[in-house]
Amino acid sequence: MLMIMENRDCVKRMYDRFRTVAQKTGYSSLLSRLWPSDCLLCLEPAGERLVCDNCERLLANTGPRCVRCDLPLAVEGWCAECLANPPAYDDVLSAFDYRFPIDRLVGRFKFSADLAAGAYLGQSLARRAAGAPPPDLLVVSPASVQRLRERGFNPALVLARAVGRELGIPAHGRALAKIRHTPPQAGLDRAARRRNLHGAFAVRECVDGLHVAVVDDVMTTGSTLSAIARELREAGASRVSGWVAARTPELPKEN
Repeated sequence: MLMIMENRDCVKRMYDRFRTVAQKTGYSSLLSRLWPSDCLLCLEPAGERLVCDNCERLLANTGPRCVRCDLPLAVEGWCAECLANPPAYDDVLSAFDYRFPIDRLVGRFKFSADLAAGAYLGQSLARRAAGAPPPDLLVVSPASVQRLRERGFNPALVLARAVGRELGIPAHGRALAKIRHTPPQAGLDRAARRRNLHGAFAVRECVDGLHVAVVDDVMTTGSTLSAIARELREAGASRVSGWVAARTPELPKEN
């Protein structure tokens, strides 16, 4: 039994090494043919894809949405929140609703550095954005130095680079900076989220007259995107869009 376990580990190390080389050299399709992958969600064979066709159909982001914040609605138009308090950004698009099993996939990407999950989210966001008016520039929701030390990477930057490669749009990872560390937004109501983000971001590159799309992993109330959009507007951006991998299908209830 010990010998079997050792052999299995050896094969796994060889596969991981080959996969890394294949991805770096552009031979990932060859890798998929040699070792067809299992679906990230149901673990059934997915061929050359990261998620199988059956799961893709279940994850489809369909139905009418708010034209401003992309919140699911009964009929397309503006949601009540955007009518009452128009956000600083112009529009949002999302690849998925943030619910099971996408929430698990996002968690694996953000907190366990599952780059296969990140690759799937990036590819899906690129497909969703392919029909949208192309921005001049992709920027990322920045992470503070403390958060980067905790995670080792910025998930939004991984997504932005994947989308930029697919759509031929420059992705600038340093156009925005988080100049003040903020506690996690989870669990805060809308007003608390706004206070939490006040003065937290700064624009480091020229965006005057540009249509800028801000890439992020998850959008909940839109407080982060609004805070960033205000800074970009002050810096001269003509239009600010939000491109997110997942959007919560309903706004959190106020306390």
